[in-house]
Amino acid sequence: MRVKSVLATPFASMIARRIRRWSSEAHRAQEYWLHKLVTEGRKTLFGRDHGFQHISSYADFSRQVPLRSYEDFIPYLQKVYDGQSDVLWKGRPLYFAKSSGTTAGIKYIPISKDSISNHINTARNALLMYIDETRKTDFVNGRMIFLSGSPRLELHHGIPTGRLSGIVNHHVPRYLRRNQLPSFETNCIEDWEQKLECIVQETINENMTLVSGIPPWMQMYFERLLQVSGKTTVKEVFPHLQLIIYGGVNFEPYRARLLSTIGGSVDTIETYPASEGFIAFQDKQNEPGMLLNVDSGIFFEFVPAQEIHEPQPTRLRLADVELDTNYALVLSTNAGLWAYVIGDTVKFVSKNPYRLIVTGRTKHFISAFGEHVIAEEVESSLMQAAQEHRCQVTEFTVAPQVNPPSGNLPYHEWFIEFAEEPASLSDFARRLDELMCARNIYYNDLISGRILQPLRITRIQKGGFIEYMKSIGKLGGQNKLPRLANDRSIADALTPWILAAGTD
Repeated sequence: MRVKSVLATPFASMIARRIRRWSSEAHRAQEYWLHKLVTEGRKTLFGRDHGFQHISSYADFSRQVPLRSYEDFIPYLQKVYDGQSDVLWKGRPLYFAKSSGTTAGIKYIPISKDSISNHINTARNALLMYIDETRKTDFVNGRMIFLSGSPRLELHHGIPTGRLSGIVNHHVPRYLRRNQLPSFETNCIEDWEQKLECIVQETINENMTLVSGIPPWMQMYFERLLQVSGKTTVKEVFPHLQLIIYGGVNFEPYRARLLSTIGGSVDTIETYPASEGFIAFQDKQNEPGMLLNVDSGIFFEFVPAQEIHEPQPTRLRLADVELDTNYALVLSTNAGLWAYVIGDTVKFVSKNPYRLIVTGRTKHFISAFGEHVIAEEVESSLMQAAQEHRCQVTEFTVAPQVNPPSGNLPYHEWFIEFAEEPASLSDFARRLDELMCARNIYYNDLISGRILQPLRITRIQKGGFIEYMKSIGKLGGQNKLPRLANDRSIADALTPWILAAGTD
């Protein structure tokens, strides 16, 4: 056994004890961080504007600090751009994490000297909790691949700026740096297809033991690896591959195909990183959900998802949440985000300790007819239908068809790319609609009341979603296809890759 794997176990045990301690005292940890954040925030322009000197309780905080979207922070960020210090947080940001926006276009999320450890240490902690639980350490001696954005940073108003994964790349611990692939030069390649070719060439003859990335892009990497190697499974190329780390999208719709491509068992760790903060990570292999990161510079609030667009929604602390309820996630951080509506919805599956799953996006849902269908419902329904009909789905998205050309009742249109087709597409669609009716009572009422007709499936040709992402300049990196849309912008853009009925 090599030195790294020998040292990993006692270090993992020490960190795991610390994590279990704060997770068992989650309410106290959150009270501590609210107090600490407000105390530090009193020195800032934002704190003075919002009377932080008069905040001594959560009730004070929720009364004086309204919920905000990114757009609401732009006047303060403009002062940061103009060179001012102590605007949202003490000093000036260490970095800006550049991420895709909606109405605001590109978003520039501040990362401070205080908050960078949240991103770095939480990723480390997820690995250490895995080691402490499983006692598997061999992977630390092998090569590890992190499919990330470019680590080359640009200056935005004098502050180093780039994708979060590229920023984190600069902070990989020295003891892991020599194990890391791809090379810095390859990671800097912006064109995803060129980058993928270089990654395959750099890794194909290495002892890869860990692969980390967004599931659809891991699938692309594995498939290209098999094409180049001539092998039938990834395990033939990387016999010691032990661990997959993923985040960004729900893994379950990809699981069957990804594990089939790998061709053998591997352990998996789910993570929940965001530019705004590393929110949660899987701490147990056989327990559902991810452990909420309650002691890492973030104070969490939760708004019942159905209220998030109301003028005065209910705001809850961690101590007030219930299981199996959808909440919009709200963060206040030691990077200077205050009551920031991140745009994700979550549901708690455990309160001892607090573990959650991501259920969707506050802006990615279908409610063209009042049904309010969310990502969790479509993903779980599709996964169950695919399992029952022994087919595999590569990628999918759903949109409403409000005005069918035929003049018939409107419906939900599912655009699906199959790796393996169901024996009967009509039976598959019928079962999928039944599962959706069982999961969403509003959708069921619309179907049974003949306001909507049952869903329809439009097949997308193999590689079609990749071509679509390429066409909009979002192929690779941390870019994700929205599962749901309340309009047909994505649906209409997929037209070139639609398969006619009965074709492959």
